[in-house]
Amino acid sequence: MRELFPAKQVMGFIFSLALTAIALGVYFFDVSFATGLTILIITAFVQALLQLVVFMHAGETKDKWAIYGNVYFMIFIGLITIFGTLFLMIWDM
Repeated sequence: MRELFPAKQVMGFIFSLALTAIALGVYFFDVSFATGLTILIITAFVQALLQLVVFMHAGETKDKWAIYGNVYFMIFIGLITIFGTLFLMIWDM
């Protein structure tokens, strides 16, 4: 019976709820802007990776490194877009 119980998914769900509670704690407790933003960014990235690995089964295929490589590439392109926009619009370069 133990092999039929989805322990990995249940633990992922509980960890997901804990990360959501931490993000809500930033809203309900009076923390500074920089601290709150840092906590929210970290919990968002951890939760996105958790969803990818646990619930979308990214690491269970033969080509898991191709999937992870695509994720790293998407993060890289996203960071280029964000910092490129800041560079052009805010920093007037």
